Amino acid sequence: MKPVIGVTPDFNAGDREDMGGREPTYFLRARYPRAIEDLGGVPLILPLTADPALQRQLVKGLDGLLLTGSGPDLPPSLYGERRRYRFRVMSHQRYEFELGMARLAAESGLPVLGICGGLQAINVALGGSLIQDISSEVPSALPHRPSGPATRLSHPVQVAPRSLLRRIVRQAKIRVNSSHHQSVKQLAPSLVASAVAPDGIIEAIESPHQPFFLGVQWHPEFLYDRDEVHRRLFQAFLKAARDAS
Repeated sequence: MKPVIGVTPDFNAGDREDMGGREPTYFLRARYPRAIEDLGGVPLILPLTADPALQRQLVKGLDGLLLTGSGPDLPPSLYGERRRYRFRVMSHQRYEFELGMARLAAESGLPVLGICGGLQAINVALGGSLIQDISSEVPSALPHRPSGPATRLSHPVQVAPRSLLRRIVRQAKIRVNSSHHQSVKQLAPSLVASAVAPDGIIEAIESPHQPFFLGVQWHPEFLYDRDEVHRRLFQAFLKAARDAS
């Protein structure tokens, strides 16, 4: 049996012309479920319910959880800060669901892969905080949201030895693409950094207490079909989901 992977969509409450206009709309870029399907999983787009009982039922019915990227930011109030910049904020429908699902997955041992904003959701859900805008708060930082296409490899990251990520990619240094303006500031207590950019920005996090609980700040779903290293991320995630089913 192929593993069933829950995939989180974005949500338009009626104020996003780029995501359905005035009608409330779920929105998901096809590259996320396509990567899961191409590499042997069954992608299941999830409903954004805030009901804890329904979230628990969903977790029980899944073999893995993919927390996708997001253009809008998590509200800084979720990690105890005031909003310092005027970037678009994520809908409460999405962040309530993703944070709840991330916590339940951590409690149950469900394999989780977080991509870009999904990494940030994992960290905040478990008690961490975020740099609200890298270019404003880290003057020496690399351009983490470069002007070129997000499909282009942008900079290297150093992968921590003896980490889950190192076992997956089998290299001490890999090149990644980049399309984010926020990143981890304070790591959640249960998490460790497993990759760091040359400027010190955390690029991957994981839980040493879980078989597979990993977040990456880049976008491997753009790269898996032409880059072996990034394909291994999805392959390892799907293997963990099969093993847990």
